[in-house]
Amino acid sequence: MGNHGLGKEAIKVFDKMVLKGVKPNAITFANLLKGCGHAALLEEGLNYFHAMESGYRVAPKEEHYSCIIDLLSRAGRLTEAEEFIKGMPFEPNAFGWCSYLAACRNHGDKERGEVAAQKLMRLEPENCGAHVLLSNIYAKERQWGDVRTVRKMMRDGSLKKLPGYSWVDVGNKTHVFGAEDWSHPQQMEIYVKLESLIDQIKKVGYIPQIDLIPYDIDDGMKEKQLRYHSEKLAVVFALIGMPLGKPIIVKKNLRVCLDCHSAIKLISKVVERTIIVRDNSRFHHFSDGSCSCGDYWYSYEIAKREGWKK
Repeated sequence: MGNHGLGKEAIKVFDKMVLKGVKPNAITFANLLKGCGHAALLEEGLNYFHAMESGYRVAPKEEHYSCIIDLLSRAGRLTEAEEFIKGMPFEPNAFGWCSYLAACRNHGDKERGEVAAQKLMRLEPENCGAHVLLSNIYAKERQWGDVRTVRKMMRDGSLKKLPGYSWVDVGNKTHVFGAEDWSHPQQMEIYVKLESLIDQIKKVGYIPQIDLIPYDIDDGMKEKQLRYHSEKLAVVFALIGMPLGKPIIVKKNLRVCLDCHSAIKLISKVVERTIIVRDNSRFHHFSDGSCSCGDYWYSYEIAKREGWKK
């Protein structure tokens, strides 16, 4: 349920379990806290965490503490997250630091972000996620010298980002797309349709989020890079090839990016179609300009997009 943004429903199921005498265990609470995190249920998540030991005799473990870091970080409560981390009986795991670092990037907190990045690099030196997130923090501040330093660290350590791919089933065949993919036999039709859709959604509020591109290039080039992300190409191809009224289901190996999330919401509105995107963390159900996640996913989106796995 949590992966679909159904945190309130997860709480209802939990309450029914307890009423029927089913004793929750550590796994139950881990999933409950994740559900609260995906559905912006901050106070509920904190209350369940504090009640684990006193009310249910379940000792919180590493994953439960990490869920609370994620919960506070998603809500932008970075000071509270920092105090929570300091009061933990052990160091956070990679997921905990990753959630915290992603929120620091989201809220422009460079100092806390640098601390979190160093912790992540020590925990998992082979994973490029910390370097990319730190580079994004510097890029947002337009500190291009620091960006170059971090990228040099990646090159020296032979660290590379995992490329993003999206795929969709149309006509009993799976079609795979990469960013700026020109390999599909219907490439021109896809790109013409995409340009038309971008014009339509701009009229109803779409603004390309060029600050997501961590390169010192002009704004036009940044917008072009965002425009041809793999999930947009897959959605457009499905609109061309699938019957009207049939839901579109796109899958992605990484986390859907923030700009694509905003664009697909508005595409679902202008074309009056239900669009489902299953990334490596959760389902997004887009319909009539809204998403089932309630847009409460951004801090963790950055982390997932850069290769950290929950």
